[in-house]
Amino acid sequence: MAEGDDTKGRGLDWAAAHRRLARLAAATEATTTLDPEREAALLDARARALARPLDRETQAGPLLELMHFRSGEQDYALETRFVLEVLRSLEQLVPLPGAPAPLRGLTLLHGEALAVVELAPLFGRTAPATHGPVLVVGAGRPELGLRADAVEEVLLVSRDTLLPAPPAFGNQERALVSGISRDGIIVLEGEALLEDGRLFFDLSEERTA
Repeated sequence: MAEGDDTKGRGLDWAAAHRRLARLAAATEATTTLDPEREAALLDARARALARPLDRETQAGPLLELMHFRSGEQDYALETRFVLEVLRSLEQLVPLPGAPAPLRGLTLLHGEALAVVELAPLFGRTAPATHGPVLVVGAGRPELGLRADAVEEVLLVSRDTLLPAPPAFGNQERALVSGISRDGIIVLEGEALLEDGRLFFDLSEERTA
C-alpha cells in the first residue's frame, strides 16, 4: 500500500487478505450459511415471539421486532428487518493485523468479501478476542457482519417503553442507540449503524494494487 493512503488502511496487507479469501473460495462453496438446525430454532423463536400475547404495558405505542444478541458482556438488539441471516462461528475469518479496532476481519458470503466488525469499540469497550456467530446486516443486501458471542432470541418491544441513552454516552454513541430496554439491552438504530463510516472499509481489489 502506498505511503500516502489514509489512516484507515495503513499497515494492512489487503493483497494478502484477498489472496486468502480467494483460497477459501476455491476450497469451499460458502459453507458459512445458517445450518438448518439453527435456522429452525430462530424461526421457532420468532414465531413464539409473534404469537405471545401482549400485556397492557407493551400494547401502547409501536412495536419493534428485535433480534437480541450478546457481545463483549453487553446485550444488544437490532430490528429484524436489518438482519438478513445469521452465520455460524466463523472458522474462515481472515484476520487483518493492524486493522482499526472495530474491524475483526474478512469472510466470504456467497462468494463476496464481507467485513466482520465488533460493536464494543464503538461504545468505548475493548473488543473481545472470542469467536462466535455473525449477524449479516444490511438494508436489503449484505453490508457488514456483526460478530456476537451469542444470538439469544427475537423480542417484541414497544418503542414507548425504551429509555433514552445514558448521559455517559457521547454524541457518536447516542446516534447509534434507539433506546435502552428496561432490562439493559441497547437497542441499536439500524439506519445509523449502516451509515457509520467507522464500520465500512474499501475492500475492492483496486485498493490492494
